[in-house]
Amino acid sequence: QLQPVESGGGLVQPGGSLRLSCAASGFTLDAYAIGWFRQAPGKEREGVSCTSSLDRSTYYSDSVKGRFTISRDNAKNTVYLQMNSLKPEDTAVYYCAADSLIVSQNRADYWGRGTQVTVSS
Repeated sequence: QLQPVESGGGLVQPGGSLRLSCAASGFTLDAYAIGWFRQAPGKEREGVSCTSSLDRSTYYSDSVKGRFTISRDNAKNTVYLQMNSLKPEDTAVYYCAADSLIVSQNRADYWGRGTQVTVSS
């Protein structure tokens, strides 16, 4: 089954950093728009960041702008989400999604199963 796989989640103290990875086998992430989404307990899933497959433009939600960075490593067929200055409100399950055109909450060819990020002292 073609599916991106997230990794890199864990428990981190406020102010700390984590790097999430989204890796794929069976398809090339470079040909897809990639998005990171998150869902906290009791809340709806929200978009965090995405990168276009066409012009490599990037988008960040206001809540993570300046703290998170999305990047691609085509040689490793992996997309990363570097998360710095983490806050307790960043606690959520983080999902990677890929779409051949535009990735969004309601549009993705592939969804990963998620990785848990917990920010707590």
